[in-house]
Amino acid sequence: MHLIWLLAWRFRSDKRQSGFISFISASSTFGIGLGCFVLIVLLSVMNGFERELKDKLLSIIPHAEFKSVYPQGIENWQDELSLLQQHPEVIFVEPFVKATGMLQKANKMKAVEITGLDPRWAEQGILPSLVSKTAWADFLAIESGIFLGSGVMQKLELEVGDKVQILLPQMSNDLSLTAPKIVRLTVLASLNLGGELSNHLGFIKMSLAAKTQNVSQGAQGFRLRYRDPFQAPQLTRDIGFKLKPEVYMSNWTISDGNLYQDIQLVRAVVYIALTLVIAVACFNIVSTLVMAVNEKQSEIAMLKSMGAKNGLIILVFMLQGTFNGLIGTLFGVVSGAFIAMNLASIANVIESLLGVKFLSGDIYFIDFLPSELHWNEVYMTAGIALVLSILATLYPAIKAARINPAQVLGH
Repeated sequence: MHLIWLLAWRFRSDKRQSGFISFISASSTFGIGLGCFVLIVLLSVMNGFERELKDKLLSIIPHAEFKSVYPQGIENWQDELSLLQQHPEVIFVEPFVKATGMLQKANKMKAVEITGLDPRWAEQGILPSLVSKTAWADFLAIESGIFLGSGVMQKLELEVGDKVQILLPQMSNDLSLTAPKIVRLTVLASLNLGGELSNHLGFIKMSLAAKTQNVSQGAQGFRLRYRDPFQAPQLTRDIGFKLKPEVYMSNWTISDGNLYQDIQLVRAVVYIALTLVIAVACFNIVSTLVMAVNEKQSEIAMLKSMGAKNGLIILVFMLQGTFNGLIGTLFGVVSGAFIAMNLASIANVIESLLGVKFLSGDIYFIDFLPSELHWNEVYMTAGIALVLSILATLYPAIKAARINPAQVLGH
C-alpha cells in the first residue's frame, strides 16, 4: 500500500508534467471546492429561512382554522374547544370571529381583515407579547378597541389613540348586498407582524365582532397551533373530520404557505444544480488523468515489466485523481461551513459597507440574512463530491492498466 501512495504522489507532483495538465488538474480541484462551498452556504440559508419561518411567522399566524359553515356560528363552542385542547398535538386553541371590510380614516380607506378574539383565551397566545402592557389593559377595558398592523397604520397615517371606522358588507336574506354596517373603533396599538401580514391584519374583541357579523352563537370557529406546524395539513384533516359541527378547514400551508413552498423548491433546485456543477468539475479529473496516462506510458510500461499487476496500476491512478477530489472537497467543506456559521455577521458588515439592505422587512417577514448549518448536509455534500471524484478516476485508471509494455517499450 505504501508503494501505491508513493507512486500516486510522485506521478501527481512530477515537475515534468505538462503545464496544461497542471492547469486542468487545478481547475477540477477548484471546481469541486467551489461547488461544495456554494452548496453548503445556500442550503444553510434555506435552513435559516425555514427556521425563521417557524419561529417568527408561524408563531403569529394560526397553524389551522376551523370555521362554521353556518352564519350563526358554532353551537356549544365551549365544549368543542375543550375537546380540542385535549388533543396531544394541539398546544393552543382559541375561538374567533372573522370579518373583512374597509377601514376608513378621513378620506383614506384600506381593505383589512379583522379577527375578533376573546381576551380570556388570547392572553395565553402570542398577541399580548406583541403590544405593551398598557395597550393590552386598554384592550381588556375598551369594547371598541382595535390593534392594527403597522402597514395599515402607515398607509392610513394613523397614530395610537386615533378614531377610525370600518365598513363591513352586509347581505339580505336573498343574498343581495345591502348598506354596509359602520363600526367606530379606537386604535390601541400598532402590530409589527412582519412582511405582508402587517399590511392587512387587525384584531378586535370577539364579542364586538360577533355582534357586527350576526354570529348569534358567539364564536364563528377555532384557531389552533400545533407542536409541529409542518404537520398541519394532515393534523387539520384528522381533527376536522372528527369535529361534530360542520366546518370549513384551512391550514397555514394553504393561506400563507407560498413562502415555505418556495423555500423547498429553491432547496431542490440548488441541490440538483450544484451537484451537477460538482459532477462537471469531477469530469475534469477524467481529462487530467487521461492526459497523464498518455504522458506516463513509458513509466507504466516499465512498472508492468518489473512485475506490477494491473490492480496496482489502477489503484495508483485512482488515488492520483482522488487527491484532487479530496483537496477540493476539504477546501469547499471547511470554507463553506465557516461562512455558513458566520453568514449573518458577514452580511451585516457588507450591508454597512455598501449601504444596502439585502432583505426588506416591509416585504419579507425578516430583515436579515438567516443561516443554520446542518452537519448532515455537510457530510452528504462531502460524500457526493468524493464518490463522484472516485468514479471519475475509473476509466483513466483502467486505460492505464491496459497499456501493453511490449508495444510502448518497443518504440
